Amino acid sequence: MNIFSTDQIEQLKAPLSRDAVKTRTGFSYIEGWHALAEANRIFGFDGWSSETTDLRCVVEREREAGGHSVTYAAKVRVTAGGVFHDGCGAGTGINPDPGLAHEKALKEAETDARKRALMQFGYQFGLALYDKEQANVADAADEADTSRLRFVEECKANIERIGAHPDPKDLLNWWNSEIEKKKRRDFDITPAELALLKNMVTAKAKEMAERKTP
Repeated sequence: MNIFSTDQIEQLKAPLSRDAVKTRTGFSYIEGWHALAEANRIFGFDGWSSETTDLRCVVEREREAGGHSVTYAAKVRVTAGGVFHDGCGAGTGINPDPGLAHEKALKEAETDARKRALMQFGYQFGLALYDKEQANVADAADEADTSRLRFVEECKANIERIGAHPDPKDLLNWWNSEIEKKKRRDFDITPAELALLKNMVTAKAKEMAERKTP
């Protein structure tokens, strides 16, 4: 069963910050530590898990130039919110010491596979980079604006949803709850947006009361 909270869903849908994007020879990516940090931030330190389900050395050879070259392939399963995703990755290690070459390759393979598994949860884990136009990669200011607008639309949807209840107190209790007040502050909605939502709540509560009255 999917147990993601509304806040978590909004964070997963939010655009990826351009500051987190790295480039290498024309290839865009996010670093492994960033993916782990985002998983801890969105899911919570105890809200997700990562399991390496397959790890094998697929290439091992001595290089003509000296040293050892090895490549590992890995499969990692990430579980969060009651669902899981698998990702496959590969890593190569080159070093005069064969042990260090193996160590680098297997770590790189696991990191690559874990990122690919996390990517399937949302834009914050690099999914936004699979779009050539990178429409869901935003500058910090754009990201904040997009998140605020999505929150306002979510509020409108909740007003309509709760407005289907028989008792107008349900709607007013939701609107006046400390959780919703904090969300409105955190998303820094504009006075005009706040006034619009208040008017919607007032109108919907009146409509609910009229339906309730025989």
